[in-house]
Amino acid sequence: MTQSIQRFLGGGDALSRLQDHAARLRRLQGAFERCLPPLLAASCRVGNLKGETLVVFAQGNAVAVKLKQMAPSLVERLRDQGHLLSEIQVRVAVQQPAPWRPAPAERCISAQGKQSLTEFAATLPADSPLREALERLARRSR
Repeated sequence: MTQSIQRFLGGGDALSRLQDHAARLRRLQGAFERCLPPLLAASCRVGNLKGETLVVFAQGNAVAVKLKQMAPSLVERLRDQGHLLSEIQVRVAVQQPAPWRPAPAERCISAQGKQSLTEFAATLPADSPLREALERLARRSR
């Protein structure tokens, strides 16, 4: 009963165009990476293809500057590989830093607190999940 997703993607006209565009972007990404030195290739990604303009996202300003300098020769290399391009547009991919969160407060249980937990756990039935949790808490606390 399971059917390939390719059948559904190729079924509708809009989805078929989307699938073709995505496949073309994957091919361009591979060709683009082969035209660049490995370290530079790892720092940029093909973003989109608009007509004959390839949009590339760079991770940082230094990578973007280097790509802009190499753009004319990259267009020529990609044309030689059969991709119809007239220009490469370089954009900096801004990465949002992770939101700052304060370190969790360190919580300690006093020796008297551990003893109280252990004593209370001993009054509970042996197969009680609460008893197991309290004993584990008393063992692991500092």
